[in-house]
Amino acid sequence: MKIDEARNYHKIDAVIVGAGLAGLRAALEVAKSGLTAAVISKVYPTRSHSGGAQGGIAAALANAAEDSPQMHMFDTIKGSDYLADQDIIELFVNEAIKTVYEFEHMGVPFSRTEDGRINQRAFGGHSSPRACFAQDVTGHVLLHTLYEQCLKHNVFFFNEFQVLSLLLENDVARGLVAWDIRAGGLHIFHARAVLLATGGYGRAWKVTSNAHANTGDGVGLVLEAGLPLEDMEFVQFHPTGLYKHGILLSEAARGEGAYIVNDQGERFMKKYAASKMELAPRDIVSRSEQTEINEGRGIGGKDYVYLDLRHLGKEKILQRLPQIYDLALNYLKVDAVKEPVPIQPTAHYSMGGIPANARTEVIKDAKGTVVRGLYTAGEASCLSLHGANRLGCNSLQDAATFGRIAGIRMGECCRENAYSDLPAEPLAKAQAKIDRLKQAPGKEKHAPIREELQVNMTKYMGVFRNEGDMGKMKAIIKQLQERYRMVAIDDHGAAFNLDLIEALELENLLSFSEVIVEGALARKESRGAHFRTDFPKREDGQWLKHTLAWRRDGKIVLDFSKGVVIFPQYQPQERKY
Repeated sequence: MKIDEARNYHKIDAVIVGAGLAGLRAALEVAKSGLTAAVISKVYPTRSHSGGAQGGIAAALANAAEDSPQMHMFDTIKGSDYLADQDIIELFVNEAIKTVYEFEHMGVPFSRTEDGRINQRAFGGHSSPRACFAQDVTGHVLLHTLYEQCLKHNVFFFNEFQVLSLLLENDVARGLVAWDIRAGGLHIFHARAVLLATGGYGRAWKVTSNAHANTGDGVGLVLEAGLPLEDMEFVQFHPTGLYKHGILLSEAARGEGAYIVNDQGERFMKKYAASKMELAPRDIVSRSEQTEINEGRGIGGKDYVYLDLRHLGKEKILQRLPQIYDLALNYLKVDAVKEPVPIQPTAHYSMGGIPANARTEVIKDAKGTVVRGLYTAGEASCLSLHGANRLGCNSLQDAATFGRIAGIRMGECCRENAYSDLPAEPLAKAQAKIDRLKQAPGKEKHAPIREELQVNMTKYMGVFRNEGDMGKMKAIIKQLQERYRMVAIDDHGAAFNLDLIEALELENLLSFSEVIVEGALARKESRGAHFRTDFPKREDGQWLKHTLAWRRDGKIVLDFSKGVVIFPQYQPQERKY
């Protein structure tokens, strides 16, 4: 197919994939500079997963207690289990305060202290109340405010579009090709700068807090383009997922004083993190919780424990945590004012992702060689900010701060570079994906393959890992990839063909899941969210380095030559809470 045979051709300065906090913040920055910006999203923008973040956005405002960027920096380094790059963290904590006040000036309705300042609550792993919040709907109000600002500044939106291929040649981004979910047909987006802000990839697991849209499309596209992914083995499990559903019950509940108890009614965190208790970092709380369950102290011997809010009282629960109350009531028929809420660890956040530098430019190797015009921000990216474990309320801040930086850098790129020519056959790769699924003679269906992947990732790649389980998962993924080659879809229509979209998503899920397993098998230590029962100790001498992974000739190739940036004053030490 030639370019003029595509349903539409769009020439836009900066194209942003993903309408979450990072994507919208970047688009706003580009549009305010006078350039054209377009956001491409597989869902309506205000349905993006950033809206599900409940508890708060971190910044050392010191409105509730003594605090400073230096304290925020040390907490983030310690929380990361010393794998985060400290130059990135320094930039992050210094920009964080500005980011929150920008949101305030945009009109975000933050909850307030009695004297009218932005209120802040405690969060896991932080040494001071640092989460600026709006009840327990912080992500929701930030997302809606940014969307309004984008509309005000004439950002173009292409809602319900699925990106199928990146247009890269000679290490220069030239745009992308996307499928119009509503009407069908391929669209070419010819751009001078492209941002991948496609969010996390928790949908590789059965029990997850992630939205259905979080299928790792961005990391899948990068792998397909021959570029690497970084630190993919580090996936965070949040300790307070709603039992069986995995839906997030925010750390805000524990920040307001909620307890976690086992079958004996014991606040078991006193055994694992006596000084921080329920407000220890998420990796530690999740492991403690899973240990209680594995040793038979789950409620009734089952695979869950309780989140107990009853002592907070009805007024505080309904005023500060209304969404958490509604979620427990609607999904489990549990009245959190009167009853404890069943919870279990849930796959939550991806510390790994698309490697990038502090300017959010995507890099293609351990030397930091930049792919011109290609950027990434938010959960899809790996700027090495969170290392092996992210602290709560740092994610919204990450998305907003580095989204803004990405917008600034994309604007610079657009002004310094003309449009590069498109590849000779820009639609070929995207069209081939669709043709294969529509014309395949195979009898396999995508839904059972996705189900088998998710169930086994939860079983073998959970809070605790070991060589044997991960080896089983690797073999399962290989089998599922073989079966995927035989997948055919039943719906050959154009409009709202979700049969096609879900089959395309599955290809990405199977691709990056293999990288997660290979990275975890290779890293023979325990650090942050990656805990191996056969290698239970952190090994700084051998493993204080990042994992880069490429797909080459059908195999995953790993490289560990990218070191961790460590300042003299923040040397690794034993992590105690």
